Amino acid sequence: MTKLSVNVNKIATLRNSRGGDFPNVVNVSADIERFGAEGITIHPRPDERHIRYQDAYDLKKTVITEFNIEGNPIDKFTEMVLEICPTQVTLVPDGINAVTSNAGWDTIKHKDFLKEVISEFKSKGIRTSVFVDPNLKMIEAAANTGADRIELYTEEFATQYALGNKLAVKPYTESAILATQLGLGINAGHDLSLDNIQFFAENIPNLLEVSIGHALIAESLYLGLENVINMYKHKLKVGNLKF
Repeated sequence: MTKLSVNVNKIATLRNSRGGDFPNVVNVSADIERFGAEGITIHPRPDERHIRYQDAYDLKKTVITEFNIEGNPIDKFTEMVLEICPTQVTLVPDGINAVTSNAGWDTIKHKDFLKEVISEFKSKGIRTSVFVDPNLKMIEAAANTGADRIELYTEEFATQYALGNKLAVKPYTESAILATQLGLGINAGHDLSLDNIQFFAENIPNLLEVSIGHALIAESLYLGLENVINMYKHKLKVGNLKF
């Protein structure tokens, strides 16, 4: 069964917009777990425009499912992750001013850097995942970094699927097959939604985890947070039946 990890960045964005502490990220995360999510994801950025570094420390004390921290392993990020020791760290090559993640790692060019960082995280018992495009060469190189998992960057799939192009899932299926052969676990995230999640899960063998934030929170404005979380879990369950 594919696990659903909910990215709570958008909760922090809403909180920060008024300068107070409502909605409280820790409390909402606890509710998300209570509603059935199997993980909490955060992606702190250097300017702390949504999730703050302090949120990561606060959530470490309260998250009872899997805790996944995403980000570019700059010194401040790396130090924080090593102190907190979350269940998983997902390495994302964000530019400092990036609005959102927009590309996977070039795991060939950055192999030595990734190997060093991943070794440091794994020495603390932290599962490591590398954010990659569905490119077979990049996935093969990711296996040489020592990573435990890859996270497939799914924006292109989501965009094409919305246009009716279901063949857009093919590179992701091929990537998942190769990753499994190389001993890598498979995560996925970015622009996955209730509209496309079941089809994606039906076509990605050995999909261990999806991380969903923007769409899930937006859909919850209409349908309710608890309802939406359980809708995702149902679609993932049905999607996994193919395998």
